[in-house]
Amino acid sequence: MTSPQEFSKRAKEIIAEILYITIATASTDGTPWNSPVYSAYDENYNFYWASAIDAVHSSNIAVNNQVFLVIYNSTAPAGTGEGVYVQAKAFQLTDKNEISHALQYLEGRINKQPPAPTDFLGTMPRRVYKAVPEKAWMNIDATVDGHFVDRRIELDLGLLVK
Repeated sequence: MTSPQEFSKRAKEIIAEILYITIATASTDGTPWNSPVYSAYDENYNFYWASAIDAVHSSNIAVNNQVFLVIYNSTAPAGTGEGVYVQAKAFQLTDKNEISHALQYLEGRINKQPPAPTDFLGTMPRRVYKAVPEKAWMNIDATVDGHFVDRRIELDLGLLVK
C-alpha cells in the first residue's frame, strides 16, 4: 500500500471486520483506562457503543471527552497485525432519535432487532455513546538502521468517509 486511497480502503476493511474497539480514556487527574467494547459505526465513521453509566470509561468520558480508539485483530500472528487508530471526542447520547439511530447500527451489525431508546435513558443502567473522529492512522512496517519498527501513517478522514 502506498497511496492514501489504498490506506483508507484497508482501514475501512479492518473497521468492517472487527466488532470490538478498545477505548482509551483518562480521568480528570490523568489516570488512564482502557476498555474493549462491542461497537458499530455509521457512514461517517462515527463509532457507537452501549456501556454501563457507572463504568470507569463512561465516568471518564463524562469529565474528559477526549478518547483514543484502537481497532485491531488481537489474534493476528506476531509481525502481521494491522490496526486503525482514532483520536476522537466521545459523548453520551441523550436524544431519543440519536439513540435510536445508534442502536440501528449497533444491533444491525449482528442482525438483531434494536431495543427501545428508553432502555438507555432515565434510571436505566446503560447509556449509548458516540465517538466522533478527529484524526486517524494505520500502522505500517518500517526499519531504522536495519531494525523493524512500527510506525503510523495518518489517514485522510475525507477519504475514509467516501
